[in-house]
Amino acid sequence: MTSSPVRSRFLALALAGALAGCATPAPPPSAPAPAPAAAVPAPPPTRPAVQPVEVQPIAPATQMQPAGGSTSSTAGAETLTRVLAYADRVRGLQTSDAVAEIARLGDPGESAPLQMQLALALAQTRNPADLARATALMQRVAASTQADSQPLQALARVLAARYLEQRRVEDDRDRQVAQLKEAQRRIDHLNDRIEALRAIERSFGRPSGTARPSP
Repeated sequence: MTSSPVRSRFLALALAGALAGCATPAPPPSAPAPAPAAAVPAPPPTRPAVQPVEVQPIAPATQMQPAGGSTSSTAGAETLTRVLAYADRVRGLQTSDAVAEIARLGDPGESAPLQMQLALALAQTRNPADLARATALMQRVAASTQADSQPLQALARVLAARYLEQRRVEDDRDRQVAQLKEAQRRIDHLNDRIEALRAIERSFGRPSGTARPSP
């Protein structure tokens, strides 16, 4: 009889445990594992941008000169300016004034500026010999290797060509003047001969100075 209550109690505990197990909620279903993402192709490796190569600018002539080039260029420009001013001053000289200026300049020696000044004065005398001398001086400056002649050589070449052309024109003019004088001389000579023939002709038509005796 004592085992019956014990069994009943054991059964009650077992039943209570079974009921407790039935009352425990089932765990929620686990979420499906995400599908593996599609493999994205890796971007191609980027090449470094190629920068354009800039052409090295050509340095101006003044930058390629030595340190003293700027000073020499300034001096050359000043020399050219003085010669141009002198040319403008002597351009309107009368012949006598030009002769006096030539005497004042004297011998220019090896100085290119003085040679050009003398040539400019000689060109104002209207004398063919002086113009020939002026042309020779300009050609001398144009062919010189002296440092002071470098800024003046372009102008010297232009003036030498102009003087040569002026000499050609003046030579043609003198030739034409000589031809006109020769033609005028011949005309005068022919007029003299014609006048002489007319005088002879008139002498034949004059009546005799003595009268003939009557028969």
